[in-house]
Amino acid sequence: MTGLRYVYAVCRPFRAALQAELTGVAGAPVGLLNHHGLVAVVSTVPKQDFAEEPLRAHLEDLDWLAATARAHQGVVDALTTVTTPLPMRMATVFRDDSGLRVMMEAREAEFARTLDRLDERVEWGVKVYAEAQPAENPPPAGKATSGRDYLRQRSRSNRTHEELWQRAEEFATRLHEMLSGYAEDSRLHAPQNSALSDVSGRNVLNAAYLVPRADSEEFVELVDGTKDDAPGMRVELTGPWAAYSFAGEEGAAGTEGAGEA
Repeated sequence: MTGLRYVYAVCRPFRAALQAELTGVAGAPVGLLNHHGLVAVVSTVPKQDFAEEPLRAHLEDLDWLAATARAHQGVVDALTTVTTPLPMRMATVFRDDSGLRVMMEAREAEFARTLDRLDERVEWGVKVYAEAQPAENPPPAGKATSGRDYLRQRSRSNRTHEELWQRAEEFATRLHEMLSGYAEDSRLHAPQNSALSDVSGRNVLNAAYLVPRADSEEFVELVDGTKDDAPGMRVELTGPWAAYSFAGEEGAAGTEGAGEA
């Protein structure tokens, strides 16, 4: 084998066929490596891109990172339609199949426990945004006739915005409690910075929920039923995804042996 072994996920053996001509990172075809009761989903990637030194350089290239992340996610998404995958970190590579088998052997019990816990479950993401953003210099409600009037108007504007954020946070708290009560597990992630994500509104909830695949339709209906409950709020639902947020350290194998022949 030339190149390095890139690993997308570990899963149980499955009978359903992956989509025809599925390709992964660097346009490489996707294959399966069986080891005991586990399957690693892999492809072969070029050493000149994924050995230790060039990989370190590529990690500074945002365009390369975005393309690699899309290809990695595409394979994991395809797996999610036919089985329950345990996703690996992007750019998890091994020198050869032997190195990959050594890792799978060492972590077989961990992988098995996690796959048992996640079996037939998917992750749904829910975000809540407060649509209105306070302006840095809000216009006065009326023409200020003095410095005192101007400060009073600014104070009223600030109170209005604080009340909006408070309502948004209370709504997000209630929603999270309700969805957590329905889901088998949940994770709260840090709110997204709107300046970095290029998404309008202030993110007041960024959460993931572990839901049995069979209950997903009811979970979606539950979220959709809340979207009219809070004027000025925007509720976004994404999924179903592989259970990234619930995979734990088992899904983070890093870059084993990259860069060595």
